[in-house]
Amino acid sequence: MTGRRSAGLLLYRHPGPAPEVLIGHMGGPFWARRDQAAWSIPKGEYGDDEEPLAAAVREFEEELGLPAPAAPYQPLGEARQTGGKTVTVWAVEADLDPGTVVPGTFRMEWPRGSGRVQEFPELDRVAWLPLDRAGDRLVAGQRVFLERLAELLGA
Repeated sequence: MTGRRSAGLLLYRHPGPAPEVLIGHMGGPFWARRDQAAWSIPKGEYGDDEEPLAAAVREFEEELGLPAPAAPYQPLGEARQTGGKTVTVWAVEADLDPGTVVPGTFRMEWPRGSGRVQEFPELDRVAWLPLDRAGDRLVAGQRVFLERLAELLGA
């Protein structure tokens, strides 16, 4: 592999005059007290043996505990994050009740150096937000996908 790569699905809907996107607050102790720049598009890493779109669908299901929508996926391209990871995202128009999400989990030693391994949700909450409010919440490297979605929708 040439570097770390992630793929994800950015759900959007039109409940009113402005489109909204579904994003998730990152779980775990590092993000617990943060709100600004602490949210993410549901996504995850994949290897050389997996196609990016297949990874995006798989990661959506792993992170949200729900099947990915059966609707057309519109490519939003890729972006390189500050940590060097390349993220590829597809937009998909669909509705989803955040109350039905059953997030996947990960394990890590916490507190660090304690020898105690704890389990945390990948995303501790998800929410529908208008594009302008989602931009403030998303980690900086993913905001470009909101701009690309706005262009796609003519918003």
